[in-house]
Amino acid sequence: MPATKHALSRSAPDVRAVVAARRAGLVDLRRGFHMRPELSLEEHETAAAIAKHLRGIGLEVREGVGGMGVVGLLRGARPGRTLMIRADIDALPVHELNAVDYASRAPGKMHACGHDGHMAIALTVAEILADWRDRLAGNVKFVFQPAEERACGAEPMVAAGALRDPDVDAAIGLHLWSPLHVGEVAAQPGPFWASADMFTLRVRGKGGHGAMPQTTVDPILAAAQIVVAAQTLVSRETSPFDPAVVTFGAIHGGTASNVVADEVELRGTLRAFTPAVRDRLVRRLGELANGVAGALRAEAELTRGEGCIACVNDVAITELVLRAATATVGKDHISQGDTRLSASDDMAVFLQAVPGCYFLVGAGNPERGIDAPHHNARFDIAEDALPIGVEIMTRAALEYLGR
Repeated sequence: MPATKHALSRSAPDVRAVVAARRAGLVDLRRGFHMRPELSLEEHETAAAIAKHLRGIGLEVREGVGGMGVVGLLRGARPGRTLMIRADIDALPVHELNAVDYASRAPGKMHACGHDGHMAIALTVAEILADWRDRLAGNVKFVFQPAEERACGAEPMVAAGALRDPDVDAAIGLHLWSPLHVGEVAAQPGPFWASADMFTLRVRGKGGHGAMPQTTVDPILAAAQIVVAAQTLVSRETSPFDPAVVTFGAIHGGTASNVVADEVELRGTLRAFTPAVRDRLVRRLGELANGVAGALRAEAELTRGEGCIACVNDVAITELVLRAATATVGKDHISQGDTRLSASDDMAVFLQAVPGCYFLVGAGNPERGIDAPHHNARFDIAEDALPIGVEIMTRAALEYLGR
């Protein structure tokens, strides 16, 4: 990982050496969290372990922030700005299939998205900066957020004052990303991760005998037409320069092969990068569903569920992160061009409140078979990615708060 000249080049050797010296503990932290996953809004033991660790290195700690949230405050030696470093802490309802000695010990639960690594990285950054607090002009606030997988953990933390006392001036966060190889980093200013809206569509008809469909109103037929017609919301109503996604992930209806159902339920998700496209997709899906269902004598009702806004990166903070990443992995390993993702993350709530940057750290290694997609039962990360994440965040904090 060749270093390049930048604002912190004179201190590069000590940063890298300190990170390397903590590698074993960093990996142990990640594996410990991986073995004990907890689902969204159930992160009791995880939050307690984080709080204990932060207190052990001398940080001021608040627990139960907005629910299961934990905030650790590191005060520097001199007054200055406050930088927030965020990590998410929840796992997924996935049964792990990896045959590794650190596999999940909770049946049906798994850190299948890298949040175990995010926690380990943030705690290790806290350890390093706590040792170097005399170099900091300002504060670092470590925010450990629950319920990211349900996109409902950030707002309660903000409402509970996670960004206050002292007020946060900027925020950074990372996501380990298996589609990127270890040693690669991606970030860009502007919309980076999409907004998300979960929805439920109920299509109601009139049930009856499958052999006499003329006496019924078939909601399965109407639902099928709605699924097909909804694809035009992207292909015919959205500019090709405004990426958007309409996905139906579940269809439930009917009880027997010769019975026309009374009702069908459709569930899905909408993704967009701008508020205008997001609002239009939600509005038009409801209009389209009602129109198609009505043409077939059925009725449709749209219910908007959990969701979050798009992650929008600040220009200056993104440049700060990219300088730190360049010093860590070299310019040639920074992904170029459009690196946006149609995935969603409620890191967006923090980025809406303060300028910040959410960035990707490559965690895949196909040569070692570490290439399963996120949310997959065989998902894993190449642990060589962990020190890279620590080094980038440490460098960014040191530059932001001064040496």
